[in-house]
This record gives sequence, structure tokens and C-alpha cells, in this order.
Amino acid sequence: MKPVPTAQGISVGYLKPAEGVELIATGQGLDRGGIVWRGQAYRVQGSKLVRQNADDTVTVLGDVGGSEYATLDYSFDVLGIASGGKLHYWDGASLTVVTDPDIGYVKDVRFVAGYWLTTDGEFLVVTELNDRYSVNPLKYGSVESNPDDVIAVDELKNEIYAFGRYTIEIFQNVGGDNFPFQRIEGAQVAKGAIGTHSYCQFMGTFAFMGGAENEPPAIWIVTSGNATKLSSAEVDTLLLGYTETQLQTVVIEARLDRGHQNLMVHLPDQCLVYDGAASQALGEPAWYVLTSSIVGLGQYRARTHLWAYDKWTCADPTTSSIGALVDTVSTHYGAVTGWEFGTLITYNEGRGAVFHELELVGLPGRVVFGLDPVIWTSYSLDGETWSQERLIKAGRQGERLKRMVWRQQGKMSHYRIQRFRGTSDARISLARLEATIEPLAA
Repeated sequence: MKPVPTAQGISVGYLKPAEGVELIATGQGLDRGGIVWRGQAYRVQGSKLVRQNADDTVTVLGDVGGSEYATLDYSFDVLGIASGGKLHYWDGASLTVVTDPDIGYVKDVRFVAGYWLTTDGEFLVVTELNDRYSVNPLKYGSVESNPDDVIAVDELKNEIYAFGRYTIEIFQNVGGDNFPFQRIEGAQVAKGAIGTHSYCQFMGTFAFMGGAENEPPAIWIVTSGNATKLSSAEVDTLLLGYTETQLQTVVIEARLDRGHQNLMVHLPDQCLVYDGAASQALGEPAWYVLTSSIVGLGQYRARTHLWAYDKWTCADPTTSSIGALVDTVSTHYGAVTGWEFGTLITYNEGRGAVFHELELVGLPGRVVFGLDPVIWTSYSLDGETWSQERLIKAGRQGERLKRMVWRQQGKMSHYRIQRFRGTSDARISLARLEATIEPLAA
């Protein structure tokens, strides 16, 4: 379910089903990154660089090695790929690799101001302007404010951002015979990224997962030389459930679509999504979760979203599948998925109440023909243990006036939380929860 903070006469916002993923092609391995270059989609799958074509076929272009998530960027004439510790180029006809030993281990790469900029974790390395295969070790650069490792490099408005574990340093192009970029004094951000791909460009700046020394990880956005927190207390607590090693492999990407500004944080067993537009409308951080499981957590099987060939395409980090996002179903590559949401605490000043009826107000009857889906609800009186689930029919195709009502829903003596869940078979949008409650005497 995705929150949409738009008033429609029933409420000030509603929940709608997240997009489904439709299988369109089978590639060469697990998703490891991608980019759109010259109107075509390129991906790294397994150890192969492939081109995803407009007719949903896949062309293998060559082997780039490695198994970690790769970085892709492009210049005016070539596509660059950092994979397996090496820098590869695809010029549209052949795949080549930089063999100059002075380039060192290539952890990350970006094209900026005519240079291919890489890092080995210690130095900032640039190729020669007139020879992208050559590196002069006398032109190495380095970060200066903090001895933390350089984890990633990127470019924004022709300035270099060197992401360290605990700091971010910014450089400007000054030319010259040595390292052509100079550190901008006073532009340092006193927080850093936890992994090479745990950041992305978002809302005109950078969002990243990480933090400063001696503090737990959180999610931040760079603002005017500082870092502003995007994650809520709940998200921060959730991140504490992962080890530093696990968070170093996190991939963060942005997807802007139809008024939604989504920051997608791909964790090992779920995807946290921050909606920038919804957060601005609500005045507080708006987060929700995407998974590919039916109940509970499960790795989200849509990653590396590319707008290509007039549609959003994605790849699967668990199989070689390539998919397209669709609004007609909520399944993932044909597999049923689940959804779940809960309410705020209901409290009657400690006097208790009887719940005679609960009704979800929404848009039923828009399911696949032949399905007869159900949805469940349960409640908790302490926030830890839950009642037995009660189910109702969610409506067959065409039953658009069906009322989704539970009756005789028990009572509370102090406070109560309600939870609802369903599957992608019950594809409904929900705008309101109505409750008939009888207060108990003091």
C-alpha cells in the first residue's frame, strides 16, 4: 500500500495498491545496476553487461566480472562501468577495460568535466583528458578533513562529492597540471555514507544512509552544507536491527513518478520508501514499506528502476528476471504478494469500550475476474500480542458497492490497536475506517 495525501471528500488521504511487476524478459543473472544511455537501457546482471531492448529482448555485450552492485555512468561517447574492481568502457560496439596499473582498485566511478573520476577507497583518481585509458599517479587527489575511507564519488552541478564513512567533502574544478579539483573550504558535511551505493541524487541534492562518528545510522539529505534527517524515529529503530556489514550492501535509488518523489532504501528483507511530496503535504516524514512476501518481510524484487521505452522497468536482485511496473495487478512476476497496515491507538481515557462494528471504506470490486479475495483484521490490547484474525470477503470483480464490514469485534479495557491485511488478489484502495463503538461506564 502507498499513502496518497490527497483529499477526495471521504478523507484527507488514502491508501492505494503499490504497482505490480510484470515479467518482460529473462536476463543473465541477479540485478547489479543499470542506466539509460542514448535512449537505451543497459544493465549489469550477474557478471554480464547487457542491453535491454525496446522489444523486451536482452543482448549480452560482454563480461565485466564482479558480484557486488556496479556503478554505471556515461561521457559524451562511452558508457563507463565500475565492476569487479576495474573500469570498463562500452562504446556502442565493443567492451574494453582500463589496464593502467596506476588506476588501482576501482570502487566507484563518475564522469565529470571531461575526466573519469574513480576512487580506490583512499585516493581520488582521474584519467587523462586526452586518454581515458591512462592515469598519472602524480595527479591523485585525496580528502583532507577526516582520515575515513572514501566510499563513493559523485558529481552535482559540476562539483565533486567525495563520500567518506563519516564526512562528505566537496571539490570544484580549478584545472591545472595536477589534480584538477580543489576542496571547497567550509562546504564539508559532517556526516558520511555507510556504503558505496547507500546514497543517490534526490530532490536536487543527495540523500544518504549513514551518519557521523559515534552515532547510529540514519537517513539524511544534504542541505546547504549540512545534513537534515529524513528518517523517523521508527525508521531509525528499524535500522538498528541490521549490522554495519548488512547496511554496507544497501542500495538507495530515487524514482519520481506522477507527483510522487520516492526515495527507495533497499534493505536485505524489505524496501523502505520515503515520499518527499507526501512528507511536504503532511508536515512530517511519510514512510512506507514494499516487500515481495505474502506475510511479513521479504526482499523487494524490483530494483534499479529505469524509465526506458515509455515505461518503468526494473530488475530482480534474486533471479535473472527483468520486469515492468504496471497498475493493473499487484503481483510480482506472477507471484502473489501481501499488504498490511495498522491504526493509531484507540483510547477512551481508561474507561474501555465495546467495538460493535468496523468498516473499511474504499473501492472494492476491481480484482481479476474469477477471484473471490478476502481481507483480515486483528487487534492488540498491549502492542505485542494479537487476537485471532477475522476475515471478510473483499468483493468479486464488479461488486463495487460492496461494504467491507466486520461485526462483533470485541472490546477494550484500556487501549487498542487494529491491524488489517490482505493479498494482491484483494486489489483495493482504502480511504477511511469507520467504527461503531460503545463506551463503557467508568
